[in-house]
Amino acid sequence: MIGQYESETDEVLIRRLRDGEGDITDYIMDKYKNLVRKKAATMFILGADRDDLIQEGMIGLFKAIRDYDSGRDSSFFTFADLCISRQMYSAIQASNRKKHIPLNTYVSLYSKIDDADSSKDAELVNNLEAEALSERNPEDLVIDQENVEHLESLIETELSGFEREVLDLYMTGMSYTEIARVLNRDEKSTDNALQRTKLKLRKVIEH
Repeated sequence: MIGQYESETDEVLIRRLRDGEGDITDYIMDKYKNLVRKKAATMFILGADRDDLIQEGMIGLFKAIRDYDSGRDSSFFTFADLCISRQMYSAIQASNRKKHIPLNTYVSLYSKIDDADSSKDAELVNNLEAEALSERNPEDLVIDQENVEHLESLIETELSGFEREVLDLYMTGMSYTEIARVLNRDEKSTDNALQRTKLKLRKVIEH
């Protein structure tokens, strides 16, 4: 049974599912479970429980299978990726357990502030790795600890709700294009929000 599914595209399988082949749902859920796990690993930075995120991601995947429309949407993979990300982020917001800025990331957040394409801000993503902490001087970590509460306060008071959402997703390594898709906003307004956020936080860090 699985062998015949492997030879078909996702789009064809969805059409066959609509015609009553119920086993296809289980096949697609299994096929994309590693995508869910990968996304859970990146979203984990926002403070949610990894297992909870995987569960939410599988719910998002199920919704993608249920709602995919080949005449309206692009590829099933793209649609599933979007549904999974939205489901996970919605769960994180609902849990109210977000981490806005890990201690080892915010100092180099603005190293490419003038880049037109924020997806090129590789320093941000690279510095999310835990080993970055071990490479820094103890004095630097003390300074970070002293300033993190002030920075988090600024995020809450100075950033709009949309800007905080953009920052949250940007901290997971998403480009502004991907963030726009998850938040269902246009790319221009998303990129503008990201640049405003960087400028506001930069003023505090350099103050």
